[in-house]
Parts: sequence; C-alpha cells; structure tokens
Amino acid sequence: MAKMRSVDAAVLILEKEGATEIFGLPGAAINPFYSAMRAHGGLNHTLARHMEGASHMADGYSRAAEGNIGVCTGTSGPAGTDMITGLYAAQADSIPMLCITGQAPVAKLHKEDFQAVDIESIAAPLTKLSMTIKEPGQVPGAFQKAFYLMRSGRPGPVLLDLPIDVQMAEIEFDIDAYEPLVPNKPAATRKQAGKALDILLAGEKPLIVAGGGVINANASEKLVELAELLNIPVISTLMGWGTIPDDHPLSAGMVGLQTSHRYGNATFLESDTVIGIGNRWANRHTGGLDTYRGNRKFVHVDIEPTQIGRVFAPDLGIVSDAGAALDVLLEVARERKADLSVPDYGPWSKDCQARKGSLQRKTHFDNVPMKPQRVYEEMNAAFGPDTTYVSTIGLSQIAGAQMLHVFGPRQWINAGQAGPLGWTLPAALGVVRGKPGQTVVALSGDYDFQFMIEELAVGAQFNLPYIHVVVNNSYLGLIRQSQRGFKMDYHVSLAFDNINSPETNGYGVDHIKVAEGLGCKAIRVERPEDMAAAFAEAKRLMEEHKVPVVVEAILERVTNISMGTELDNVNEIEDIAEYAADAPTAILALQG
Repeated sequence: MAKMRSVDAAVLILEKEGATEIFGLPGAAINPFYSAMRAHGGLNHTLARHMEGASHMADGYSRAAEGNIGVCTGTSGPAGTDMITGLYAAQADSIPMLCITGQAPVAKLHKEDFQAVDIESIAAPLTKLSMTIKEPGQVPGAFQKAFYLMRSGRPGPVLLDLPIDVQMAEIEFDIDAYEPLVPNKPAATRKQAGKALDILLAGEKPLIVAGGGVINANASEKLVELAELLNIPVISTLMGWGTIPDDHPLSAGMVGLQTSHRYGNATFLESDTVIGIGNRWANRHTGGLDTYRGNRKFVHVDIEPTQIGRVFAPDLGIVSDAGAALDVLLEVARERKADLSVPDYGPWSKDCQARKGSLQRKTHFDNVPMKPQRVYEEMNAAFGPDTTYVSTIGLSQIAGAQMLHVFGPRQWINAGQAGPLGWTLPAALGVVRGKPGQTVVALSGDYDFQFMIEELAVGAQFNLPYIHVVVNNSYLGLIRQSQRGFKMDYHVSLAFDNINSPETNGYGVDHIKVAEGLGCKAIRVERPEDMAAAFAEAKRLMEEHKVPVVVEAILERVTNISMGTELDNVNEIEDIAEYAADAPTAILALQG
C-alpha cells in the first residue's frame, strides 16, 4: 500500500468522487492541501476574492452541474466563518456542497491559537456533517462519509476541517481500493403510489406541484411524462421552476405571494386535489394556510421524513426520492390508463390554459425612466429558451420570477430560502463553470450587485463569460449627487456622508466604472428602446472578450410589484397584457 500525506489521499478521493471543481483561497493553514492539488493536477481551481464568494461559487456550481458537487477551500478561522452564509444557502435549498478548511495544529485547538476557531460547532446546525479531523488516518473515511451524506436522503452541505499537522501527516492509502459509497435514497412502493393516485384521481380539478426535489433528482422528464399521461396541469414552485417548460400546455404557472403568476394563483384556487412532489410548502408559496388548504385534498411526497407534516398535515404523506416516486407513479398510472380508469381532465386542462392566456402580466411600458417590467420583456426577447438565469433576492428577483420565462430544469438558479445579498454574482460564476459554453444571465438589483462586486475580477481573470443585468433604481439620485460636486471613487465605495440622503437613494457606486476597473465590460441603458441593442452588444462583447458583461438598466425609483399575503389577496399592479390571446403563443412571442 502506498504511503502519502493525508491531503494527497484527500485530493485523490475528490478526483474519484468526481468533485473536480474547487473554488477558494490559499493561506497558511490550508497550503498543504493546495500543494497536493498542484502535485496531482486533477482538480481545477478558481481563485476567489473572498471566502463567502468562494462558497457561493461552489453552491452555484452544484446547482448547475447535474450530479456534480462543488468544493470550496480556505485557510483557518475567518475562512470558515466566512463560509457560514454559503453553507446556510446550500442547506436551506438542499444543495450538496463540500467546504474544506485549514485549521491550527491539533495540540493548539484549545489554546486560542492564531485563527483557531471551533468551526465544527459553528457549522454544525447548517450541515449534514461538520467535523474537525484530528487523526490523519480518519481523513479517507471522513471524505468518503461526506460524499455519502451529501448524496443520501435530502442533499446538503458538509464541512471538513483539517488541522495543518493532520494534513501533513503520512498515512497508508490505496486509491485503487477506494470506492464511493452507494447513496441511500428512500423509494415509494406500489401500494403508496396506488393510494396517492386514488386521492389525486378522485378530484375533478387535480394539480401536480413540482418542487426543487424533482430537479435535484434529475426527474423532470418523468414528471412531465406523468402529467401528460394523466393530462393534469403542473404548478412549479420557485425552486422547481423549469421542471416543465413555461410554454408546455400543461404548465399552469407558479403559485405564491411574490414569485408567482396571476394565472397560477387563479388556477390553484380553482383546484380540489393536489400532489406535491419534492416540495416543502414554503411560506412564499402557500401564504395563509387556511386559504391555501381550503377544502383540497393533499398528497405530499418528499425525500426527508420530517418534511411531511412540517407545515401542514397532508391527507397522505410518502417518504421517497422524487425520481423513485415518479417511477412507481408512472408504472401504476400506465396500468390505470390502460384500464380506462383515469378520468378525462381535458376540460380542466383547457380551463387552465385559458387562464394562462388571459392573465399574462403587462410588460410593455415606454416610460423613461424605465419600468422594470420592460427590462424583463426585453430579456425574454433577447435570450433564447436555452438560457440559464441566476438570481437571489429583492424586487429584482420577485419581478423576474413574475415576468421571465424558463424552459428547462437547472435553468433557474436561485437561492430560494436563504436569499443572501451578494449571492448572485459569485453563484453565476459557479454556474458558468458548471455549464461551460452555455448562455448564463444573472439578475440583480443595484444593492445586491454591490455586495460581492469584487468577484467580477474572478470572471475576468478566469474567462468566465456571462451577462449580469443590474436593474438600478438608485442611479438618478447618484446623478443628482454628482451634480452637487460629489466625486465618484473609481473603486467600490458607499457615499457614507450621504447614506440617508433621499437624493442619493442610499448608494454611491458607479457600477460601470467598477466593472471596467475589474477587467469586465459594461453598458448603461436609460431608454427602453435601447435595451435590445444593448443586449446584442453584450452578447458580442461576451463572445469577443470572454469576460462578464454588466448591463445596467436605469429604472424609475419606485415601481409597485404584485404581491400580497394570501393567494386570493395579491395586489395585482399591472394591467393584463393585450397580446396574450393564448398562452404558448404569447410566451413564445416574448422569446422573439
């Protein structure tokens, strides 16, 4: 058996587990691991500018790269604590991600040594496993367990903390004898599938709710097949958006208080039976439970047993991986279809399609300053159905979810539950790593964009091209401040002296100058008729220079966005679009 440093074994295991994309920063306590990466050469490293940014890159990569797991690395102490927000975002949305931190020597862990922190305890509530490995011989087993846990049951992140002396210690290890553990995923039975279909098909107006678990299981095609087999409309959650293409006749929109479609809410309120697969009944989806539940019957399928009944008790709960559940649901549904025991849901599906055609939100506004609705309309026209969108929080995300269109799984990359400011930019870089050569478009408000703007330099350095649309409703205040003699700093800065001034709207950053100063390209657009040309130029710049391109759209300062507290109490701001005669035609028209 070969003798090697424990970090050499760790790197070989990462290669064999397929986790070859690393995002991080070197430093004293993690440098032995970096030396092992260099020695073996099988891992691709992207140098981040901040450890939180590295964790969001790894998160974005895991969400985009089907079946692969992103890894972030950093030195001890603050590197680990900087990763905590990244761990939270991944844990909240059931995303596998591996964080590897350096640590002070084992003998110094209780002596308050320089940058020694109990990261194991700090990260424990936000991970499936948080472990400081104190014995060199445990390193291979700890990494093996980490990948097993990340892939088993409800996916989630892991943190492994490596004291520097443990990293450098030699162990006996044979990579040829190492095998990844087979993940444990619960599977629904035929009896459970039969009972679920009994409830679902007893309804006159049934719906399928597709959650992020369907996408995690790579089971979107199976869900669409089930919907088509039974002719039952599908409602997507925000995390499940893209499970069924927006222009599919059975796609009934999203339901919710904010990230929703008015036709989706209207259809849901008409339904009488619902099966949720891989979803968690999040509050932004359900709103008030009395309205949401109504007199409906509910079946809930989820991979995590404690999710069943967490928000409300369903009529039937099934613990199962979404893909495994869909396999057996399809099997039983085919038999019932052959026996002619499936009701004709054609009229109900046509009603849903009619609502989808008649309740599209208006997006065509010619106002100057621009309304955000027009920006999303132009995005739909400029970017094709293969585009992957990345977003996280704020009115930009809410309006985007109401008005953009998504046509496939893993094409809406979104930090749904945690929604940390600054997540979008580094996550988009991870998505580009996970989808090389594909079109990636990120969406931020001006405040979210500033939080980790330094990571643009990563995109420039490593040639990670994507388009970042910034909807900026503070720029007009910035112009007024500039006219009063405020000198814009070339680098990132806030106008602290005027932070509460209504004239600055709180911020004092010139995104164009910052983006260009960090090696990227940038375009500012102030009139709606110029948006199409700006997106065309952004594509050209991205292709030519292979760097991120920022497109900043200058908006009116205040725009009301549709939202509310209950599904039947959403304050709809926009008029109904005049062009939406039928849903597929209207949506495809927006695609140009």
